[in-house]
Formats: sequence, structure tokens, C-alpha cells
Amino acid sequence: MIVGYARVSTADQSLDRQLDLLASAGVDSRSVYKEKMTGTKRHRPELDRMISELKPGDEVVITDLTRISRSTKDLLDIVESITEKQASIRSLKDTWLNTGPDNPYTHFLLIVMSGLSQLERDLVSQRTREGLRAAKARGRCGGRPSKTNNYTDTVQKLYQTGAKINEIARMTGLSRSTVNRIVKQSDS
Repeated sequence: MIVGYARVSTADQSLDRQLDLLASAGVDSRSVYKEKMTGTKRHRPELDRMISELKPGDEVVITDLTRISRSTKDLLDIVESITEKQASIRSLKDTWLNTGPDNPYTHFLLIVMSGLSQLERDLVSQRTREGLRAAKARGRCGGRPSKTNNYTDTVQKLYQTGAKINEIARMTGLSRSTVNRIVKQSDS
């Protein structure tokens, strides 16, 4: 039997693209295990259920490597769990990933390619940290720009004319706590 596994990281993301690719590869929609959670967690309910329900000769189809795992160690563990059930795994995007009996290079390529994927993730994290440090050294910090500076004069004038905190918040679209903070800053 051919089964599919589709995963996105958050509840607001859509599985549609993956489900369409799996369907075009011949996977029956009733045989697809779907998950909406991060791939960094090794134990995921639908992944664990899929592996536990595999029978000898089954084939797991995924759209790409990152859908089943985000780390080399987890990927190797998952593939091992699947092959221990005498089932195989195949990736539509990463065509080298096919643990069927006709592919003697799979284990070698699995280690090399998953290592490269891990390296890519690590390099992205490293560049992000370096960029944040460089910005901080220049006096900039991450995060959303503050609305406070744009509304300070307006809030102060409204408050001085007798407007209440709730009214000012409603008129400016700021939260009450932000309006309070601006008012307290102007009082000091």
C-alpha cells in the first residue's frame, strides 16, 4: 500500500500543495497522514501513528525531505523505523531518497544529503545571529518599530485638553497601556 505524509509547521499554513503533489503521485487521499506542527519535534502524533501502522511492503511518499524531518539524526531515525517495518520511503522532490530494494546508493545519499540540509539550516541560523549582532552594534535592535514616537505629540495634546485615556486609545488606535506610558513620560 502507498501512504503519504504531509506536514506544515503552523496551524494557519495550508497542506494543499503537498496533498496535490501526493495525489498526482498516485497516493489516495484517504491514505495521507496530515500534520500541522513543527518538524523539529521528533515525536509527532500522525508521524508516529503512520509508522506504527506500516505493514511490510508499504511505501511512504513525501513531497520533500523537510516535511518528514528537520535534522539529520531524526531523519535517519525515522527512515530506520520505516525500514524496520520492512516498508520503504520515497521523496518526490529529493529523488535520491528511495529506500526501495532497487536503490543501493540510498543509505549513502541519505546521510550526505541530510547532512547538507542540516548544514544549510545551521548556516541560515548563523547568518541571522551575525546580522542581529551587527545591527545591535550599530544601535539598532530587532522587532517592530514603536508606534509611540509617531503619536507622542498627539496623545499629549489630547490628554492636556482633558481627553480620557480610553478615548485617546480609541481615537489613535493605540492600546491603553501605550497611551498611559506616553502620558507618564510627559508628566516626568
